[in-house]
Amino acid sequence: MSKTDVSTKSMHRRTVLGALGAGLAAHAMPVFSQADAWRPSKPIRLINGFAAGGSGDLVCRILAEGLRPILGQAVVVETRAGANGFIAAEAVARSVPDGLTIGFATMSMLAVAPQLPGMKIPFDPKTDLTPIGSVANIFSLLVSSNDAPFKTVPELIAHAKAHPGAISYASAGTGSIGHLAGELFRRQANIDIVHVPYKGGSQAMIDLQAGRVQMLLGNMSDYLGQVKAGQLRGIAFGGERASPQLAGLPLISRTLPDFNMSNWFSIVGPANMPQPITNALSSAIQKALADPGVIQRLSELGAEPLSSTQPQFVRLIEAERTRWGDVIRSANIRVE
Repeated sequence: MSKTDVSTKSMHRRTVLGALGAGLAAHAMPVFSQADAWRPSKPIRLINGFAAGGSGDLVCRILAEGLRPILGQAVVVETRAGANGFIAAEAVARSVPDGLTIGFATMSMLAVAPQLPGMKIPFDPKTDLTPIGSVANIFSLLVSSNDAPFKTVPELIAHAKAHPGAISYASAGTGSIGHLAGELFRRQANIDIVHVPYKGGSQAMIDLQAGRVQMLLGNMSDYLGQVKAGQLRGIAFGGERASPQLAGLPLISRTLPDFNMSNWFSIVGPANMPQPITNALSSAIQKALADPGVIQRLSELGAEPLSSTQPQFVRLIEAERTRWGDVIRSANIRVE
């Protein structure tokens, strides 16, 4: 892929995310119109596929608490962890589309995993789920072991060019967001670094702290504590903005102008959800994300609200499918 192609795709994604940012301002205090008059008649189940204490689980619970006063019903988080969130997502896909069962979904689940050759998913996320709205954008962060022979992005690239294959980067598995982010970095920096996939993020963290791998790109919320405690070295942010949680760290895009790696969470429902129900849930999510308390709690996790209308969210999913599909095909990434 040429640099022009990469730049065009990056600009397209930023345009979509910019539209979402505009949507946050325009819809910060949504009003339920007559078309959006649906209200749940009993508590809503929000099915979450991620283990307790992780960034996904925490964002899910913050949103659930924020929705309660808006919808007038409890939003009960039901955890069905496993299979990178797809056990929970399948339960949502098989549920009745009455608005009383919704699910928590990631960018990977909706835009990346369905395109991975060899990935076995028991349903089609594109046709068996209804996109409702985006929730939060997680700051992405490049971190290294403390003994890595670089402290900045330019130093990392220079070392990799002087010692091809000497730097390894960890991920939570082949085809994971960390893998694709590392591949995107490798391509744009034109360097030779080695991918080391793990079966989940816990062992990757252990080996990174021990110096058995030198770097990884992941959600800031997963590594913030270790960076602040001096157990890992924060190098740079991968998205379009830096987090105040780690003031002073630069953006990767200062060195690689086209690099933009962010991860987001969202809410989906089963297919064939009536539009008035979808509209009402989308509006409720937007209103919850405009609450100062919700914004503050997300910030403490290393996340920021990513409020959207349903059409904006659908466009975001399509933009990400195009972007990461290109990376998957060009790098010949396959799940074995």
